Amino acid sequence: MKKLAITGAVILASLSIPANSKTIQNKINASVFVQTEYTEVTADAVPAAVKTALQTAYPNAKLEKAYVNEKKEYKLEISVKDQKATVYSDVNGNWLKI
Repeated sequence: MKKLAITGAVILASLSIPANSKTIQNKINASVFVQTEYTEVTADAVPAAVKTALQTAYPNAKLEKAYVNEKKEYKLEISVKDQKATVYSDVNGNWLKI
């Protein structure tokens, strides 16, 4: 009977001890961003459709620098008064969201 009481006490005591193991989850949230290489071009090399789209969307903008990639997408660094921005366009003058 004594052994049964001791065994019961040990079992109850072991149930009351909280588990001390911590679950560690390694979550890797990696966003792969492939940056397309752009090559600087002169303003004369920018297609007329892109220039027209730029003047339509930003009438007072000055084209500071222009770049193109192998997909014929244009990266345009512009300035309007004291503000600067970078916009992206395809060869047809359609704006791209990057």
